[in-house]
Amino acid sequence: MSAGDTEVRRELVAANRILGHEGILDAFGHVSVRHPGNPGHFLLCRARSPENVELADVLEFDGDGELAGEAGPIPYVERFIHAGVYEARPDVTAVCHNHAISILPFSISRSVRLRATINASAMFGDGVPVWDIAAEFGDSTDMLVRNMAHGRSLARALGAGPVVLMRGHGSVVAGNGLRQVVSRCLDMDRSATAQLAVATLGATRSFTAAELAPHADLPPGATRDDRAWEYLLHRAGLDQDEERGHGEGR
Repeated sequence: MSAGDTEVRRELVAANRILGHEGILDAFGHVSVRHPGNPGHFLLCRARSPENVELADVLEFDGDGELAGEAGPIPYVERFIHAGVYEARPDVTAVCHNHAISILPFSISRSVRLRATINASAMFGDGVPVWDIAAEFGDSTDMLVRNMAHGRSLARALGAGPVVLMRGHGSVVAGNGLRQVVSRCLDMDRSATAQLAVATLGATRSFTAAELAPHADLPPGATRDDRAWEYLLHRAGLDQDEERGHGEGR
């Protein structure tokens, strides 16, 4: 295993623990990263509560969501979410599936979409799409993404965007790297909370197209995400784990 591969695995463990600590992931949900040395594969931990994962829990999967190695560890059932997105989106290098409470009302509402309402939600534009598994697979599923057909359908709903909601289930957040995905998950949660709160206040003012457009004088996303990453590592008590390899040898 190369030094770069090991570092990506450590960052994946940190992303799991941060999202667990921040309440985006609880006992369920998962985050993955595209394999740094084999873009057709991805890394995802075994089926374990994200806040408890360690380096030894990281597994490698192929493009069809199957274990690329020895059988034994139990994988997440919905690993096909990640496989479907990576297959459809070469630009995506990290994916998170979560059941954040704040976004669930928007996943079932017939009249209100999750949209840009505060600065952190500019990525939502005029609305986040909602994937309804019943539209393609009928109303007798358990609503879990259990195979590549489900994963590919979900990826089509995501399209070129950063977020897709899953009716009555949760969301999928995609990005260019684990740090961006972690930032986007937290921005999604804050934005949904704010939109729900402001709904009780009556008329609101929307962003203009110019306000939503990228501004050249602002720092690049990587700078913002790195700054947030340092802060979140500290909040989760992981800045001290940097020297210990995020649970390696425990």
